[in-house]
Amino acid sequence: MTGCPVHFDPLSPKQLADPYPLYSQLRSEAPVFYDEAHNLWIVTRYDDLLTVVRDTETFSSKNAVRASVRPLPQRVLDVLAAGWALTPTLTDSDGDVHKRLRLLVGKAFTPRRVAEMEGRIRKTVDALIDEFADDGRADIIERLAWSLPMFTLTDILNVPREDVPMLHHWSVSWLRIMQATDGVEDLIGCAKDVVAIQRYFMDALEARAYLAGHDFMSSLLHARVPDGEPITLEEAMRVVVNLIIAGHVTVTRSISNGLTTLLAHPDQLQAVRKDPALVPSMVEEILRYESPAQGLFRTVRKDTVLNGVRIPAGAHLMVHWGSANRDENVFDNPGAFDVTRDSVMAHVAFGKGIHACLGAPLARLQLQIVLPRLFERLPNLRLVRGAAVRDTIFFARGFKKLEIEWDVDAPIHHR
Repeated sequence: MTGCPVHFDPLSPKQLADPYPLYSQLRSEAPVFYDEAHNLWIVTRYDDLLTVVRDTETFSSKNAVRASVRPLPQRVLDVLAAGWALTPTLTDSDGDVHKRLRLLVGKAFTPRRVAEMEGRIRKTVDALIDEFADDGRADIIERLAWSLPMFTLTDILNVPREDVPMLHHWSVSWLRIMQATDGVEDLIGCAKDVVAIQRYFMDALEARAYLAGHDFMSSLLHARVPDGEPITLEEAMRVVVNLIIAGHVTVTRSISNGLTTLLAHPDQLQAVRKDPALVPSMVEEILRYESPAQGLFRTVRKDTVLNGVRIPAGAHLMVHWGSANRDENVFDNPGAFDVTRDSVMAHVAFGKGIHACLGAPLARLQLQIVLPRLFERLPNLRLVRGAAVRDTIFFARGFKKLEIEWDVDAPIHHR
């Protein structure tokens, strides 16, 4: 068994602040290692990661978003039993189940549907900025970074925007259930929220089953694929819950990661402001440089060998997107932030293989709109020193609080 040559603790203050020197050491000294503290095998090199995600026969996506596979406390399971099974979803299914779900979701989540959202996203961005543009200071997470993707998604789903704070709260609880590091009482509260979000979307889907509309949920329920069964209400509910959670936390983190990265590299920010054609590659570089999902998980189906390391059947394994996106064998000078870098086909911020994120085009569109607009609307935008708090989700990277400030002598109001 290959152990870790250093202390691997993604939630420690030092590694939350800057994990990348550690990742570099791991790629060099222990590209595949066993982390006893978390009972987890971790894959840090790009090529090894691709081997894992492409070999779905050996590496199952079961428990793909669970940092720990230890059973939840019985009292928590009792609460969850009042709802529906948490799996399978697109993220954690395999084989024919995943193929059928992905085809059905692809029928409903079309490029045309994403493209049609651009105008609405632009209006939402400006409306959100209008609410604090004259204040001179704001927590950008609270005022915009989670609201924007949630409004975007609820518009696609055609559910009321006034439900967004509740849906956001439930989403955070779902993530904490997946991480399962809180105390029992806190996890019981999270479990109640998980059941609540399930019931919310089951009710919404049942209404659409009898009265078809043009929103995503209606399209999903009425999607058909050759030789395949239509999606069930329970399957559709899991798809929608998966979309609302994964689809907003990724964008939320990328907004905060993008702001901090651009402000730390003023030359790169200036390059983009001079040449807006660089905005798409800027977004891809932010995703590579500070991957919002640092990794996801796989279950090893049979004894196997990866890069010379023996891994037993039943092992829980993490494919580390964040480390792979800094791999020196794939990216030139990977520790440099370069908005001209062409990495859209190489980076793994949205995964690779059959589980590559279907919502990636929508996430990219929102980031391409919101990041430039913040700098356009808020003159001399800067961070408030000492007013940033990192998120503490094992497999994610971002902020749960990020205070920014700007000059308000002549705020630029949206036209």
